[in-house]
Amino acid sequence: MKRIFIPLIIVLFTAFLSCASEPAPAEVPAAPEVSAQLAEAEPVETPPEEPAGGTEEAFDPSSISREMFDITKTDVQKLIADLNRVIRAKNYNTWLSHLGEAYLGKISSEEFLASTSSQPYLKNKRITLTSAKDYFDKVVVPSRTNDRVDDIAFVSEKRVKVYTINDKGERLRLYDLENLGDGWKIIN
Repeated sequence: MKRIFIPLIIVLFTAFLSCASEPAPAEVPAAPEVSAQLAEAEPVETPPEEPAGGTEEAFDPSSISREMFDITKTDVQKLIADLNRVIRAKNYNTWLSHLGEAYLGKISSEEFLASTSSQPYLKNKRITLTSAKDYFDKVVVPSRTNDRVDDIAFVSEKRVKVYTINDKGERLRLYDLENLGDGWKIIN
């Protein structure tokens, strides 16, 4: 049995390494921090995004080396695994430390909370969100404890979109992240 098992592992590992794939160009935007349970995602083609701030030159994703892509994907996978643990533990303050300031402002806004509260899943359960803490407790905790990173796509050298592939084979966006110097932060 050992004689077959070890060569099989080597063959599978070699096959895995030889299957280099580039990120797929199609995106499926999902509501921020809301899983498929809360919002049905439909495959949608989206136009290329403008660079942050609008004054930078257009970013060419092919300028990212395979090594940089792999390192970033590994870093993002570790971050999401850590976020999963934080969310499972219902640790609101630690979760907040993973958010960019602008995103925290957005999810704390009355408009965002009202819009999210009007989604069918929350509306049917008669849940009304009144704060970022409500959003964390009633949306993030029930829907984001087991996220898995299947792919990333660079938007700029410091920004990536993080994707998972669902059971139907659809590519769903989990997070938009930006490396703000002190690590990756959720920005959308």
